[in-house]
Amino acid sequence: MSPDHRLTHVGLCVTNIERSTEFYCSALGFTKIGEMHVDDAASARLLDVEGLVLDLVYLQRDGFRLELLAYPAPGTTGDGAPRQMNALGFTHLSFRVDDADALAEVVIEYGGQLLADRTVAFGAGNRGMMLTDPDGNLLELVERVRSE
Repeated sequence: MSPDHRLTHVGLCVTNIERSTEFYCSALGFTKIGEMHVDDAASARLLDVEGLVLDLVYLQRDGFRLELLAYPAPGTTGDGAPRQMNALGFTHLSFRVDDADALAEVVIEYGGQLLADRTVAFGAGNRGMMLTDPDGNLLELVERVRSE
């Protein structure tokens, strides 16, 4: 790959930019590093959203950049239900954590939901837990057993 090419971000469509910014920063430790408002014809064509009015917030954590996209016009589509993990496309954000239960409480406090039937213990003693953000986007927490 050319040195002029680099990955810049992963985009996540949300319904409320302020709520999602607060959620990802306060519950999951991201830092807001920028924002934009876009309503031009070129962006509408690039993104294939007619009548586009778009608010963007850029968040960063652990060298990873997440772009939140909210569409005041024409609005968002979808029902907000968590996607099936075997559906084509990006499926979830995953976090390795020391205490999944404690972080789950914070996620819920900021508007996320615990998918309790999807909390599991793996053979080696590690735990996995699935939650959602306030818009139903899947979040995976993986708690690893500490070696003594």
